Amino acid sequence: MPDRRSILRSTLALASGALSATAATSPNAATPSVTGEQNPVRDAEIAFAATMSKRDFKAFAEFVAEDAIFIDGKQPLRGRAAVLAHWKRFFEDPEAPFSWTPDLVEVLPDGKLGYSTGPVHVKDKLVARFASTWRLDADGRWRVVFDNGSEVCDCKGKP
Repeated sequence: MPDRRSILRSTLALASGALSATAATSPNAATPSVTGEQNPVRDAEIAFAATMSKRDFKAFAEFVAEDAIFIDGKQPLRGRAAVLAHWKRFFEDPEAPFSWTPDLVEVLPDGKLGYSTGPVHVKDKLVARFASTWRLDADGRWRVVFDNGSEVCDCKGKP
């Protein structure tokens, strides 16, 4: 049975190979500028969040990668179809059930992978933080590949 180190090395080698293969298949994708206030992942995250407030499920779907994994508690939602089937309920009422906005966004130097995180509010109450991993797809659009949220402590008055 392999030890943890050899498993980790194999996993890293596979991941490195997969990233190299992805880069090789989309050589014409424009590498975005991430200098100063320009950040294409921040712009994508803000537009993604706006789909909720605008109640635009079709636009929401365009931001979800085909192979996306959204973590819903302990149960991963694998693939766009599963994510959309689960999230459709959040678009059914006329008022958005929650909102989110990024407060930290980073993009790798090669401009093909990004990360965003920030607060999630229900009305004006902070209830969670989200974390999303974004990928620049071959068509030049940023899409969420991983998404997760974590509850925040309502710790006022608690030691």
